[in-house]
Amino acid sequence: MIEVLVISISNPLLIGVYKNKELIKEYKLEGKTSDLLPTLFKELLKNYNIGKINYVNSPGSYMAIKVAYVFLKTICISKDIELNACNGFEFNENSPIKALGKKYFINENNKIKVDFLEKDSIIRDFKLPTCIKKINFSKETLPIYNLPAV
Repeated sequence: MIEVLVISISNPLLIGVYKNKELIKEYKLEGKTSDLLPTLFKELLKNYNIGKINYVNSPGSYMAIKVAYVFLKTICISKDIELNACNGFEFNENSPIKALGKKYFINENNKIKVDFLEKDSIIRDFKLPTCIKKINFSKETLPIYNLPAV
């Protein structure tokens, strides 16, 4: 089965195509999620028989998460494709993720908090895994908002 993984919570936008859970094609695209997803998915849907789409629904750029969710949910409904979601910490070695201003999302014991970084904190880039067998995907696909209301 062909699956697509979308990591839209930071730049570059990362999209991986997986066959039997193994990465076969990788895309790294600079720009806005709203501009990039339609063009790329037009190509992907033409070239692959996609059975499942997975995306990162938290934490990170809320606009990118919302745009990705609405776009991917629409594709999945119209093409009868399964949609799943997961946490962004799965793809950056549990490193802090940029939040707002100088604050970051930090995963401590599976609780996400928003705080300033410690002086010795290491920020890792997001990476598409070569295999997605062990990724904790969920059928709960709505975006998760971790910041308090303004």
